[in-house]
Amino acid sequence: MAKQIQAIRGMNDCLPDQTGIWQWVEDKIRSVVASYGYQEIRTPIVESTDLFKRSIGEVTDIVEKEMYTFDDRNGDSLTLRPENTASCVRAGNEHGLIYNQQQRLWYMGPMFRHEKPQKGRYRQFHQFGVETFGLEGPDIDAEVIQLSARLWKVFGIAEHVTLEINSLGTNEARANYRDALVAFLTEHKSVLDEDSLRRLESNPLRVLDSKDASVQAILKEAPSLFDYLDDESKQHFEGLCERLDKSGIKYRVNPTLVRGLDYYNRTVFEWVTDSLGSQGTVCAGGRYDGLVEQLGGKSSPAVGFAMGIERLVLLLQTLELTSDVPAPIDLYVTAMGDLAEAYATDVAEMLRDEMPTLRIQRHCGGGNFKKQMKRADKSGAVLSLIIGESEAQQNCVGLKHMREDKEQETLTREALLAALRTYFK
Repeated sequence: MAKQIQAIRGMNDCLPDQTGIWQWVEDKIRSVVASYGYQEIRTPIVESTDLFKRSIGEVTDIVEKEMYTFDDRNGDSLTLRPENTASCVRAGNEHGLIYNQQQRLWYMGPMFRHEKPQKGRYRQFHQFGVETFGLEGPDIDAEVIQLSARLWKVFGIAEHVTLEINSLGTNEARANYRDALVAFLTEHKSVLDEDSLRRLESNPLRVLDSKDASVQAILKEAPSLFDYLDDESKQHFEGLCERLDKSGIKYRVNPTLVRGLDYYNRTVFEWVTDSLGSQGTVCAGGRYDGLVEQLGGKSSPAVGFAMGIERLVLLLQTLELTSDVPAPIDLYVTAMGDLAEAYATDVAEMLRDEMPTLRIQRHCGGGNFKKQMKRADKSGAVLSLIIGESEAQQNCVGLKHMREDKEQETLTREALLAALRTYFK
Protein backbone atom coordinates (compact mmCIF):
# COMPACT_ATOMS: atom_id res chain seq x y z
CA MET A 1 0.00 0.00 0.00
CA ALA A 2 1.43 3.40 -1.01
CA LYS A 3 2.44 5.80 1.74
CA GLN A 4 -0.26 8.39 2.37
CA ILE A 5 0.78 11.96 1.56
CA GLN A 6 -0.18 14.57 4.12
CA ALA A 7 -0.46 18.36 4.01
CA ILE A 8 2.68 20.37 4.73
CA ARG A 9 2.95 21.39 8.38
CA GLY A 10 1.24 24.70 8.99
CA MET A 11 -0.67 24.61 5.70
CA ASN A 12 -4.14 23.44 6.61
CA ASP A 13 -7.15 22.18 4.71
CA CYS A 14 -10.43 24.01 5.17
CA LEU A 15 -13.00 21.21 5.20
CA PRO A 16 -16.68 21.46 4.22
CA ASP A 17 -17.84 21.77 7.84
CA GLN A 18 -15.70 24.94 8.14
CA THR A 19 -16.08 26.56 4.72
CA GLY A 20 -19.58 27.79 5.61
CA ILE A 21 -18.13 29.91 8.44
CA TRP A 22 -15.43 31.26 6.14
CA GLN A 23 -17.94 32.17 3.43
CA TRP A 24 -20.15 33.86 6.03
CA VAL A 25 -17.19 35.90 7.32
CA GLU A 26 -16.04 36.79 3.80
CA ASP A 27 -19.53 37.87 2.73
CA LYS A 28 -19.84 40.22 5.71
CA ILE A 29 -16.40 41.69 4.99
CA ARG A 30 -17.34 42.30 1.34
CA SER A 31 -20.55 44.00 2.43
CA VAL A 32 -18.71 46.38 4.78
CA VAL A 33 -15.98 47.41 2.33
CA ALA A 34 -18.62 47.96 -0.36
CA SER A 35 -20.49 50.29 1.99
CA TYR A 36 -17.33 52.44 2.18
CA GLY A 37 -16.80 52.48 -1.59
CA TYR A 38 -13.60 50.40 -1.60
CA GLN A 39 -12.71 48.36 -4.69
CA GLU A 40 -11.11 44.92 -4.78
CA ILE A 41 -7.59 44.29 -6.10
CA ARG A 42 -6.17 40.81 -6.69
CA THR A 43 -2.40 40.39 -6.88
CA PRO A 44 -0.21 37.34 -7.65
CA ILE A 45 0.78 34.98 -4.86
CA VAL A 46 4.38 34.91 -6.16
CA GLU A 47 6.42 38.11 -6.48
CA SER A 48 10.05 39.11 -6.98
CA THR A 49 11.98 38.59 -3.73
CA ASP A 50 13.41 42.09 -4.04
CA LEU A 51 9.91 43.56 -3.63
CA PHE A 52 9.69 42.36 -0.05
CA LYS A 53 13.33 43.01 0.82
CA ARG A 54 12.95 46.64 -0.25
CA SER A 55 9.57 47.20 1.39
CA ILE A 56 9.52 45.14 4.59
CA GLY A 57 13.22 45.61 5.39
CA GLU A 58 16.09 43.14 5.12
CA VAL A 59 16.68 43.05 8.88
CA THR A 60 13.10 42.19 9.84
CA ASP A 61 12.16 38.73 11.11
CA ILE A 62 9.96 38.19 8.05
CA VAL A 63 12.75 38.66 5.51
CA GLU A 64 15.51 37.11 7.61
CA LYS A 65 13.71 33.98 8.80
CA GLU A 66 10.14 33.57 7.53
CA MET A 67 9.88 34.05 3.76
CA TYR A 68 9.35 31.15 1.36
CA THR A 69 11.97 32.07 -1.25
CA PHE A 70 13.22 30.02 -4.20
CA ASP A 71 14.93 30.38 -7.57
CA ASP A 72 12.78 29.62 -10.60
CA ARG A 73 14.06 27.90 -13.73
CA ASN A 74 15.36 31.18 -15.10
CA GLY A 75 17.41 31.75 -11.96
CA ASP A 76 15.18 34.59 -10.73
CA SER A 77 14.61 34.78 -6.97
CA LEU A 78 10.89 34.56 -6.23
CA THR A 79 8.95 34.64 -2.95
CA LEU A 80 5.49 33.55 -1.86
CA ARG A 81 3.99 36.79 -0.61
CA PRO A 82 4.31 37.14 3.19
CA GLU A 83 2.01 40.19 3.15
CA ASN A 84 0.10 42.14 0.51
CA THR A 85 0.77 45.86 1.04
CA ALA A 86 3.97 45.73 -1.01
CA SER A 87 2.16 43.83 -3.76
CA CYS A 88 -0.62 46.44 -3.87
CA VAL A 89 1.96 49.22 -4.17
CA ARG A 90 3.82 47.31 -6.89
CA ALA A 91 0.59 46.78 -8.83
CA GLY A 92 -0.44 50.41 -8.36
CA ASN A 93 2.92 51.67 -9.65
CA GLU A 94 3.02 49.23 -12.54
CA HIS A 95 -0.49 50.00 -13.79
CA GLY A 96 -0.56 53.74 -13.12
CA LEU A 97 -3.16 53.65 -10.35
CA ILE A 98 -1.43 55.84 -7.77
CA TYR A 99 0.31 58.97 -9.09
CA ASN A 100 -1.94 62.05 -8.74
CA GLN A 101 -4.88 59.77 -7.92
CA GLN A 102 -6.89 58.65 -4.93
CA GLN A 103 -7.48 54.95 -4.46
CA ARG A 104 -9.36 52.96 -1.84
CA LEU A 105 -8.57 49.27 -2.35
CA TRP A 106 -9.20 46.01 -0.54
CA TYR A 107 -7.95 42.44 -0.92
CA MET A 108 -8.40 39.00 0.56
CA GLY A 109 -6.26 35.92 0.04
CA PRO A 110 -3.47 33.59 1.21
CA MET A 111 -0.07 34.74 2.54
CA PHE A 112 2.93 32.60 3.51
CA ARG A 113 5.42 32.76 6.38
CA HIS A 114 7.67 30.00 7.69
CA GLU A 115 7.12 30.41 11.41
CA LYS A 116 6.15 28.03 14.20
CA PRO A 117 2.51 26.99 13.60
CA GLN A 118 0.16 27.68 16.47
CA LYS A 119 -3.57 28.05 16.98
CA GLY A 120 -4.83 30.87 14.77
CA ARG A 121 -1.42 31.35 13.10
CA TYR A 122 -0.25 29.12 10.28
CA ARG A 123 2.39 29.03 7.55
CA GLN A 124 -0.26 29.51 4.91
CA PHE A 125 -2.70 31.99 6.35
CA HIS A 126 -5.32 34.30 4.91
CA GLN A 127 -5.57 38.05 5.24
CA PHE A 128 -8.15 40.68 4.47
CA GLY A 129 -6.80 44.20 4.13
CA VAL A 130 -7.45 47.69 2.83
CA GLU A 131 -4.94 50.07 1.27
CA THR A 132 -5.59 53.74 0.43
CA PHE A 133 -3.42 56.05 -1.68
CA GLY A 134 -3.27 59.77 -2.40
CA LEU A 135 -4.83 60.98 0.86
CA GLU A 136 -2.55 62.56 3.47
CA GLY A 137 -4.83 63.95 6.19
CA PRO A 138 -5.86 62.27 9.45
CA ASP A 139 -9.40 61.92 8.06
CA ILE A 140 -8.43 58.86 5.99
CA ASP A 141 -6.53 57.37 8.97
CA ALA A 142 -9.75 57.73 10.94
CA GLU A 143 -11.80 56.21 8.11
CA VAL A 144 -9.79 53.00 7.86
CA ILE A 145 -10.04 52.61 11.65
CA GLN A 146 -13.78 53.31 11.48
CA LEU A 147 -14.12 50.68 8.76
CA SER A 148 -12.38 48.12 10.96
CA ALA A 149 -14.55 49.14 13.93
CA ARG A 150 -17.67 48.57 11.82
CA LEU A 151 -16.50 45.03 11.12
CA TRP A 152 -16.40 44.34 14.86
CA LYS A 153 -19.98 45.66 15.17
CA VAL A 154 -21.15 43.46 12.30
CA PHE A 155 -19.54 40.38 13.85
CA GLY A 156 -20.70 41.25 17.37
CA ILE A 157 -17.20 41.40 18.87
CA ALA A 158 -16.89 45.14 19.53
CA GLU A 159 -16.80 44.54 23.29
CA HIS A 160 -14.00 41.99 22.94
CA VAL A 161 -11.41 44.06 21.06
CA THR A 162 -9.42 47.13 22.11
CA LEU A 163 -7.86 49.75 19.84
CA GLU A 164 -4.28 50.82 20.51
CA ILE A 165 -2.76 53.72 18.55
CA ASN A 166 0.56 55.52 18.31
CA SER A 167 2.52 57.85 16.04
CA LEU A 168 6.00 57.08 14.74
CA GLY A 169 6.50 60.52 13.23
CA THR A 170 8.58 61.13 10.13
CA ASN A 171 11.58 59.03 9.13
CA GLU A 172 13.85 61.78 10.49
CA ALA A 173 12.03 61.85 13.83
CA ARG A 174 12.26 58.06 14.04
CA ALA A 175 15.98 58.18 13.29
CA ASN A 176 16.58 60.70 16.08
CA TYR A 177 14.52 58.63 18.49
CA ARG A 178 16.32 55.48 17.38
CA ASP A 179 19.67 57.00 18.38
CA ALA A 180 18.32 57.97 21.80
CA LEU A 181 16.78 54.53 22.34
CA VAL A 182 19.96 52.71 21.32
CA ALA A 183 21.97 54.81 23.78
CA PHE A 184 19.50 53.97 26.57
CA LEU A 185 19.32 50.26 25.80
CA THR A 186 23.10 50.00 25.53
CA GLU A 187 23.33 51.17 29.13
CA HIS A 188 20.98 48.32 30.12
CA LYS A 189 22.40 45.54 27.95
CA SER A 190 22.68 43.21 30.92
CA VAL A 191 18.89 43.15 31.27
CA LEU A 192 18.10 42.50 27.61
CA ASP A 193 17.07 39.00 26.55
CA GLU A 194 18.69 37.32 23.53
CA ASP A 195 16.00 38.46 21.09
CA SER A 196 16.23 42.08 22.26
CA LEU A 197 20.03 42.04 21.98
CA ARG A 198 19.71 40.91 18.38
CA ARG A 199 17.13 43.61 17.65
CA LEU A 200 19.32 46.24 19.31
CA GLU A 201 21.82 45.71 16.49
CA SER A 202 19.36 45.33 13.60
CA ASN A 203 16.03 47.04 14.40
CA PRO A 204 16.11 48.77 17.82
CA LEU A 205 12.50 50.00 17.78
CA ARG A 206 11.34 46.39 17.75
CA VAL A 207 12.75 46.03 21.28
CA LEU A 208 9.70 48.05 22.33
CA ASP A 209 7.61 45.02 21.24
CA SER A 210 9.48 42.67 23.58
CA LYS A 211 7.31 40.31 25.64
CA ASP A 212 10.09 39.79 28.19
CA ALA A 213 8.97 41.14 31.59
CA SER A 214 12.45 42.40 32.55
CA VAL A 215 12.81 44.27 29.26
CA GLN A 216 9.35 45.81 29.61
CA ALA A 217 10.26 46.95 33.11
CA ILE A 218 13.31 48.93 31.97
CA LEU A 219 11.42 50.33 28.97
CA LYS A 220 9.30 52.31 31.41
CA GLU A 221 12.39 54.46 31.95
CA ALA A 222 13.26 54.67 28.24
CA PRO A 223 12.99 57.88 26.18
CA SER A 224 9.50 58.51 24.83
CA LEU A 225 8.94 58.56 21.09
CA PHE A 226 6.43 61.39 21.58
CA ASP A 227 9.28 63.66 22.72
CA TYR A 228 10.91 63.27 19.31
CA LEU A 229 7.86 63.77 17.09
CA ASP A 230 7.93 66.65 14.61
CA ASP A 231 5.16 69.27 14.85
CA GLU A 232 3.30 68.07 11.73
CA SER A 233 3.17 64.50 13.03
CA LYS A 234 1.89 65.73 16.39
CA GLN A 235 -0.87 67.72 14.66
CA HIS A 236 -1.72 64.73 12.46
CA PHE A 237 -2.01 62.46 15.49
CA GLU A 238 -4.11 65.00 17.39
CA GLY A 239 -6.40 65.24 14.35
CA LEU A 240 -6.82 61.48 14.33
CA CYS A 241 -7.61 61.35 18.04
CA GLU A 242 -10.20 64.13 17.67
CA ARG A 243 -11.95 62.24 14.89
CA LEU A 244 -11.95 58.97 16.83
CA ASP A 245 -13.37 60.81 19.86
CA LYS A 246 -16.18 62.29 17.74
CA SER A 247 -16.89 58.85 16.27
CA GLY A 248 -17.22 57.36 19.74
CA ILE A 249 -14.38 54.90 19.07
CA LYS A 250 -12.49 54.20 22.29
CA TYR A 251 -8.73 53.81 22.10
CA ARG A 252 -5.57 53.64 24.18
CA VAL A 253 -2.40 55.50 23.21
CA ASN A 254 0.39 52.93 23.40
CA PRO A 255 3.80 54.68 23.11
CA THR A 256 5.61 51.33 22.62
CA LEU A 257 3.51 50.32 19.60
CA VAL A 258 5.84 50.39 16.58
CA ARG A 259 4.73 47.52 14.27
CA GLY A 260 7.19 45.03 12.81
CA LEU A 261 7.63 46.38 9.27
CA ASP A 262 10.09 49.09 8.27
CA TYR A 263 7.76 51.04 6.00
CA TYR A 264 5.43 52.53 8.65
CA ASN A 265 5.47 56.23 9.57
CA ARG A 266 3.18 58.45 11.61
CA THR A 267 -0.04 56.58 12.50
CA VAL A 268 0.19 52.94 13.59
CA PHE A 269 -2.64 50.99 15.26
CA GLU A 270 -3.66 47.55 16.43
CA TRP A 271 -6.93 45.96 17.53
CA VAL A 272 -6.10 43.46 20.29
CA THR A 273 -8.10 40.94 22.28
CA ASP A 274 -7.58 38.88 25.42
CA SER A 275 -10.46 36.54 24.55
CA LEU A 276 -8.05 34.04 22.95
CA GLY A 277 -6.07 33.44 26.14
CA SER A 278 -3.06 35.71 26.04
CA GLN A 279 -3.63 39.08 24.43
CA GLY A 280 -3.44 38.76 20.65
CA THR A 281 -3.58 41.10 17.69
CA VAL A 282 -6.68 40.73 15.52
CA CYS A 283 -6.03 43.57 13.09
CA ALA A 284 -3.15 46.02 12.56
CA GLY A 285 -2.06 48.76 10.22
CA GLY A 286 -0.95 52.32 9.81
CA ARG A 287 0.49 54.92 7.48
CA TYR A 288 3.33 54.22 5.03
CA ASP A 289 3.84 57.43 3.07
CA GLY A 290 7.31 56.59 1.77
CA LEU A 291 6.68 53.11 0.37
CA VAL A 292 5.31 54.09 -3.04
CA GLU A 293 8.44 56.09 -3.86
CA GLN A 294 10.65 53.43 -2.25
CA LEU A 295 9.26 50.90 -4.74
CA GLY A 296 9.86 53.08 -7.78
CA GLY A 297 6.73 55.23 -8.00
CA LYS A 298 6.11 58.94 -7.56
CA SER A 299 5.69 59.90 -3.90
CA SER A 300 2.17 59.31 -2.56
CA PRO A 301 0.69 59.17 0.95
CA ALA A 302 -0.82 55.82 1.93
CA VAL A 303 -2.52 54.13 4.87
CA GLY A 304 -4.13 50.74 5.41
CA PHE A 305 -4.51 47.67 7.60
CA ALA A 306 -4.63 43.88 7.44
CA MET A 307 -6.29 41.24 9.59
CA GLY A 308 -5.93 37.47 9.72
CA ILE A 309 -9.05 35.54 8.75
CA GLU A 310 -7.99 32.48 10.77
CA ARG A 311 -7.60 34.61 13.90
CA LEU A 312 -11.00 36.23 13.33
CA VAL A 313 -12.74 32.88 12.75
CA LEU A 314 -11.12 31.47 15.89
CA LEU A 315 -12.27 34.48 17.92
CA LEU A 316 -15.85 34.16 16.65
CA GLN A 317 -15.91 30.44 17.44
CA THR A 318 -14.39 30.99 20.89
CA LEU A 319 -17.07 33.58 21.68
CA GLU A 320 -19.76 31.31 20.18
CA LEU A 321 -20.85 33.98 17.72
CA THR A 322 -21.31 31.79 14.65
CA SER A 323 -24.95 30.80 15.22
CA ASP A 324 -25.99 32.97 12.24
CA VAL A 325 -23.89 30.93 9.83
CA PRO A 326 -26.45 29.49 7.39
CA ALA A 327 -26.70 25.77 6.70
CA PRO A 328 -25.26 24.82 3.32
CA ILE A 329 -28.62 23.50 2.08
CA ASP A 330 -32.04 25.18 2.13
CA LEU A 331 -34.13 22.41 0.57
CA TYR A 332 -33.54 18.65 0.36
CA VAL A 333 -35.48 16.71 -2.28
CA THR A 334 -36.27 13.03 -1.64
CA ALA A 335 -37.69 10.59 -4.19
CA MET A 336 -38.90 6.98 -3.83
CA GLY A 337 -39.15 5.05 -7.10
CA ASP A 338 -38.05 5.57 -10.70
CA LEU A 339 -41.04 7.70 -11.70
CA ALA A 340 -40.63 9.82 -8.55
CA GLU A 341 -36.90 10.27 -9.18
CA ALA A 342 -37.45 11.68 -12.68
CA TYR A 343 -40.24 13.91 -11.39
CA ALA A 344 -38.10 15.10 -8.45
CA THR A 345 -35.31 16.09 -10.84
CA ASP A 346 -37.79 18.07 -12.92
CA VAL A 347 -39.16 19.85 -9.81
CA ALA A 348 -35.67 20.67 -8.54
CA GLU A 349 -34.60 22.12 -11.90
CA MET A 350 -37.81 24.17 -12.08
CA LEU A 351 -37.09 25.62 -8.64
CA ARG A 352 -33.50 26.45 -9.64
CA ASP A 353 -34.84 28.30 -12.69
CA GLU A 354 -37.42 30.26 -10.67
CA MET A 355 -35.37 30.79 -7.48
CA PRO A 356 -31.67 30.86 -8.46
CA THR A 357 -30.46 31.71 -4.92
CA LEU A 358 -32.23 28.72 -3.36
CA ARG A 359 -29.73 26.02 -2.36
CA ILE A 360 -31.28 22.69 -3.34
CA GLN A 361 -29.85 19.21 -2.96
CA ARG A 362 -31.60 16.22 -4.55
CA HIS A 363 -31.12 12.85 -2.93
CA CYS A 364 -29.02 10.43 -4.97
CA GLY A 365 -28.10 6.83 -4.32
CA GLY A 366 -31.52 5.35 -3.60
CA GLY A 367 -32.53 3.99 -0.22
CA ASN A 368 -35.76 3.75 1.70
CA PHE A 369 -37.73 6.68 3.10
CA LYS A 370 -36.08 6.50 6.53
CA LYS A 371 -32.58 6.61 5.04
CA GLN A 372 -33.44 9.52 2.78
CA MET A 373 -34.96 11.55 5.62
CA LYS A 374 -31.88 10.87 7.73
CA ARG A 375 -29.77 12.35 4.93
CA ALA A 376 -32.16 15.30 4.68
CA ASP A 377 -31.77 16.02 8.39
CA LYS A 378 -27.98 15.69 8.25
CA SER A 379 -27.79 18.17 5.35
CA GLY A 380 -29.03 20.95 7.64
CA ALA A 381 -31.88 21.83 5.28
CA VAL A 382 -34.83 23.64 6.83
CA LEU A 383 -37.31 22.10 4.38
CA SER A 384 -37.53 18.86 2.44
CA LEU A 385 -39.68 17.69 -0.44
CA ILE A 386 -41.27 14.25 -0.13
CA ILE A 387 -41.92 12.76 -3.55
CA GLY A 388 -43.23 9.25 -4.17
CA GLU A 389 -44.98 7.59 -7.07
CA SER A 390 -48.37 9.08 -6.13
CA GLU A 391 -46.98 12.64 -5.93
CA ALA A 392 -45.36 12.19 -9.34
CA GLN A 393 -48.58 10.90 -10.86
CA GLN A 394 -50.64 13.74 -9.34
CA ASN A 395 -48.06 16.44 -10.22
CA CYS A 396 -47.65 17.58 -6.60
CA VAL A 397 -45.14 17.34 -3.74
CA GLY A 398 -45.05 16.84 0.00
CA LEU A 399 -43.42 19.74 1.90
CA LYS A 400 -41.94 18.90 5.29
CA HIS A 401 -40.53 21.38 7.84
CA MET A 402 -37.30 19.91 9.20
CA ARG A 403 -36.62 22.38 12.02
CA GLU A 404 -40.17 23.31 13.06
CA ASP A 405 -43.04 21.28 14.49
CA LYS A 406 -45.50 21.77 11.63
CA GLU A 407 -47.77 19.44 9.70
CA GLN A 408 -46.50 18.15 6.36
CA GLU A 409 -48.32 19.75 3.43
CA THR A 410 -49.23 18.45 -0.01
CA LEU A 411 -48.89 21.19 -2.62
CA THR A 412 -49.12 21.63 -6.34
CA ARG A 413 -45.99 22.84 -8.07
CA GLU A 414 -47.44 26.34 -8.35
CA ALA A 415 -48.41 26.38 -4.67
CA LEU A 416 -44.95 25.03 -3.73
CA LEU A 417 -43.25 27.87 -5.59
CA ALA A 418 -45.45 30.46 -3.86
CA ALA A 419 -44.79 28.86 -0.44
CA LEU A 420 -41.02 28.82 -0.95
CA ARG A 421 -40.97 32.45 -2.11
CA THR A 422 -42.80 33.41 1.07
CA TYR A 423 -40.57 31.27 3.29
CA PHE A 424 -37.28 32.45 1.79
CA LYS A 425 -38.25 36.06 1.06
